[in-house]
Amino acid sequence: MPGPLDAPVVLIGPMGAGKTSVGKRVAKRLGVPFVDTDKLLVQRHGPIPALFEARGEAHFRGLERDAVDETLRRGATVVSLGGGAVLDPATRRLLRDVRVVCLTVSPEAVEARIAGSDRPLLQHGGIEAWRRIATERAPLYADLADLTLDTSHRPLSHVVDDIVTWVGTDTP
Repeated sequence: MPGPLDAPVVLIGPMGAGKTSVGKRVAKRLGVPFVDTDKLLVQRHGPIPALFEARGEAHFRGLERDAVDETLRRGATVVSLGGGAVLDPATRRLLRDVRVVCLTVSPEAVEARIAGSDRPLLQHGGIEAWRRIATERAPLYADLADLTLDTSHRPLSHVVDDIVTWVGTDTP
């Protein structure tokens, strides 16, 4: 059993990498709360595609930054961020003092995971839009990550095991 978690563990990465699925399992194993900032935003402000359409991406990123800041202040929590949260410089600064795990996934593996998605940045482009977005954001993910794990072909249980072990041995 890992040692007590005293600071947040944040999962970042492209859409479809498994941040929410992995995050829920890691939180359960560590005995701490799980927060998905996208779900938090939906609860407070309505569907994300509608927010993008009505107010634009810049407004959405500001709401997202506020949700990340609030969530990180909770302390021992596993937090899943939306794929684009790292685009905001202030959000990136918030992530500098916490454990950050980047989950990656190959385009081939993600294609089935995001099929039929209503995610706003995929509305007109499917997997090609995903490739472009993932490529643009990859340097930001890499810069922030303390640990990077590929979820393309590994069982989620193995990814969860790796994170729980790392949290138990890492000092933020």
